[in-house]
Amino acid sequence: MLQIGNVLVSLDVVERFFCCDLEKCLGECCIEGDAGAPVTEEEYRRLKEILPEVWNDILPEAKTVIEEQGVGYVDEDGDLVTSIVDGKNCVFTCYGSNGMCYCAIEKAYREGRTDFYKPVSCHLYPLRLTEYNDFTAVNYHRWKICKAAEVLGRKEGIRVYQFLEAPLVRRFGREWYDELCRVCEAYLSEYEGR
Repeated sequence: MLQIGNVLVSLDVVERFFCCDLEKCLGECCIEGDAGAPVTEEEYRRLKEILPEVWNDILPEAKTVIEEQGVGYVDEDGDLVTSIVDGKNCVFTCYGSNGMCYCAIEKAYREGRTDFYKPVSCHLYPLRLTEYNDFTAVNYHRWKICKAAEVLGRKEGIRVYQFLEAPLVRRFGREWYDELCRVCEAYLSEYEGR
């Protein structure tokens, strides 16, 4: 682990390569899983606010779920998460003609219909944050659907922390991220020199 302020960063975030390859995975991380994406109370409030902006983009089944239980729920671990359809699809997924899964929230943001990009947990994925009393742990979640991203990341020479610069800056700030880069570069120089 590397420590930057009160944040502990797993060495996988530094050592592993990653670059999303949507042509290969088709956005499966928004589909597969046993719960919705973690959201804060503020993000939950924003999701309810922007619902009219994304309503026409989401699936009919998602509309039914939202009408019955809302945009989110508290899962079995006690975490507030986005609602899901049929035990998998996030209610905010939408699909392109090629079968690729897109985020309706991000689509609305890119089209200028909202100033909310998407929940930070989605933006950070495949990183997962765990909040403790005195620190935050940043871990890399590895699973088979992201294998193509690891292959492309290695080919392009892009490490996890580099690929996820924008969401890391969004969550922790530019100064924190710049320090992370300095620490990572020093670590990698020693790590690769062994």
